[in-house]
Amino acid sequence: MTAIIDYDAGNIRSVEKALRFLGEETCLTRDREKILAADRVILPGVGAFGDAMEKIKNFALEEVIHEAVGEGLPFLGICLGLQLLFERSEECPAAEGLGILKGDILRLPDKEGLKIPQIGWNSLKYPNEGRLFEGIPEDSYVYFVHSYYLKAEDESIVTATADYSTEIHASVEKGNVFACQFHPEKSSKTGLALLNNFVGIQKGGK
Repeated sequence: MTAIIDYDAGNIRSVEKALRFLGEETCLTRDREKILAADRVILPGVGAFGDAMEKIKNFALEEVIHEAVGEGLPFLGICLGLQLLFERSEECPAAEGLGILKGDILRLPDKEGLKIPQIGWNSLKYPNEGRLFEGIPEDSYVYFVHSYYLKAEDESIVTATADYSTEIHASVEKGNVFACQFHPEKSSKTGLALLNNFVGIQKGGK
């Protein structure tokens, strides 16, 4: 069973729908016991970094997220969920992120001919091996909606990159923590394959 953390962020239902399509039992919750009893956890989301962190704190979810990660539950952040796993964002410098991973969340630089936010499909390169991408060919296309991007401090955790006015660290993996800047639940067969790979990851191993 996969627990999807409910903190009143957008895009939660589409993640739930994609997992159910794959036959995975889901639980949309902010209940500590249900989150820790799950086989794996997803932190989805679209929206603003500062507002999202405020909601996470108001719903007393910050501690349980750290606890779930600390207990080794496979944990996936999607889009804003990826950004929240890091320490801070240029979008709201006063807000502290979860600080589970290290790196900077930066605004996409302006570039002639490109619109910000990036909305649409982009291809991926794989600088390092990642369990989420097993069986998914390099240069596969996935769907992005974002104005801010990750530059991870440790590039060895970066499992996918994309190019849009700069190099975007599009996916990371460190131990039991996974994250994608793009939306696998909106990325057709490629995204479903990625989610299916995540569902297959067990606590403490592959």
